[in-house]
Amino acid sequence: MEQTTSERCPEASAPREQGSSPVALAEDTQEFLKALGSPTRQRIMMLFAQGAELSVGEVAERVGVSQATASQQLTLLRRGRVVTSRRAGKTVYYRADRDGVLTALTDLRSYLLTCC
Repeated sequence: MEQTTSERCPEASAPREQGSSPVALAEDTQEFLKALGSPTRQRIMMLFAQGAELSVGEVAERVGVSQATASQQLTLLRRGRVVTSRRAGKTVYYRADRDGVLTALTDLRSYLLTCC
């Protein structure tokens, strides 16, 4: 039988004294992990390797989804700070959010070192 997080790491559910390591992940980091949870979003993330900047339509075409689906997935990726966007006229362009990813990974690392 698989153990729950609190069984493997009782400190994760126990209250901490002020000034000690955080009990929970930051909300931004939780959104980052959600963004990574979908195979479609993972495919979209890979489009932004090496500094690529793409519109919703370009993402939809390359991934093989509708523009509405691409837009929804990009919104979740932006919320998770995996991508960032800029507007040029009526077109929104997306690119990787390196700083957002590094911040989430740093938070996740700190959390895991505290717990495990």
